[in-house]
Amino acid sequence: MARSTESVPLDADRGVPGLIVKFGDYPLHHGGVGAIRSLGRLGVPMYAITEDRYTPAALSRHLRRAFVWPTTGTEEPARLVEGLLRIGRRIGRPAVLIPTDEEAAVLIAEHQTELGGGFLFPRVDAGLPRRLASKQGLHELCVEHGIPSPKAAFPESYDEIEEFAAKARFPLVAKNREAFVRRARPAVNGTTRITSRERLLGLAREWGAHPGVILQEYLPREEAEDWIVHAYFDAHSVPLAMFTGVKVRSWPPHAGMTAHAYVVDNPELADLATRFIKQIGFSGVIDLDLRFDRRDGQYKLLDFNPRMGAQFRLFESESGIDVVRAMHLDLTGRAVPKGGQRAGRRYIVENIDLPALLAYRRSGYTTPHAPVRPSGTELAWLAADDLRPFFTMLARFVRPGAKHLYQLWRAGHRGATK
Repeated sequence: MARSTESVPLDADRGVPGLIVKFGDYPLHHGGVGAIRSLGRLGVPMYAITEDRYTPAALSRHLRRAFVWPTTGTEEPARLVEGLLRIGRRIGRPAVLIPTDEEAAVLIAEHQTELGGGFLFPRVDAGLPRRLASKQGLHELCVEHGIPSPKAAFPESYDEIEEFAAKARFPLVAKNREAFVRRARPAVNGTTRITSRERLLGLAREWGAHPGVILQEYLPREEAEDWIVHAYFDAHSVPLAMFTGVKVRSWPPHAGMTAHAYVVDNPELADLATRFIKQIGFSGVIDLDLRFDRRDGQYKLLDFNPRMGAQFRLFESESGIDVVRAMHLDLTGRAVPKGGQRAGRRYIVENIDLPALLAYRRSGYTTPHAPVRPSGTELAWLAADDLRPFFTMLARFVRPGAKHLYQLWRAGHRGATK
């Protein structure tokens, strides 16, 4: 069971609240609950945007108030900005913004002037988060700065897909190209493995005149290992908190959200992330997904999330720092205590790890860097000092959650077998 860290002596500014910002309908989000608990245990007043009053986040004992605001993530930016400003006025004092999705992170970056008076957030080049959240933008930045990434193509028409398919090596992976488009006009339901030319052309006929996809080299799971980096960088792109870990399981298998992971020290990976962030001049929280390709010994960057990752509570330093605490301390002018990460720590997302476990037993995937035994375990939902989110999750998950998991699995399975 997740343990409380209320006794950690951190000098948090309790006069500056935190606000969880999320756009879209995904009420069972353990990352938001984790952030509410992390800062709430330090006495920081926590607020959150929620789909309704009965989400796990809304019922956390560490939440002062839930602002019920159902959104789809496809609204006009002006409407979302005005909604944030309205919430800021109701809070009544500047609050640290904690985005949990790309839509929120991009919106905040692109409207810093309007939001800057009522909120605190890391300042970055306005166009950078959108570029990082874009598969094409990220690939171009990797090429520009010498960061390994899978080979990729960005077709602009069906004819270009036909031309690509004639020379392509299968299997390959298709992903939605842009963060904002994935909810309004998704071409694929998440990462989709495509095994043949015929399958690719069949899918492409459904993508319209302007396919919003990236066609990416497939890194065989039997020859790879999935790694994650979570960190917080200050205004000078200096890491104030840096963590590395290895994924044991995800859901959907090999292509979705982390279900089970371990903290593993990886200085090479930390150096790669630090160098890249310095080169692009980013400031704030990052969540990186990389795949170690055993065939050439390279860590290849797959995804760059310019915001808090759902599994961020996997990582905590010996001084009690996670990336959300580091951001709040830094933005409120507090020092961020130094300390190495708690290696061997394990993270489990209870509602998706069981189906992931069953799927991985047949996959042939191994994680030799994962410790034999954990040094401690953090559960995504269950916490002794905050039980209501866990039971709310169970109540909401049993039927619709199971159906959603099945749909995700079907989408991934269909791409892998047809």
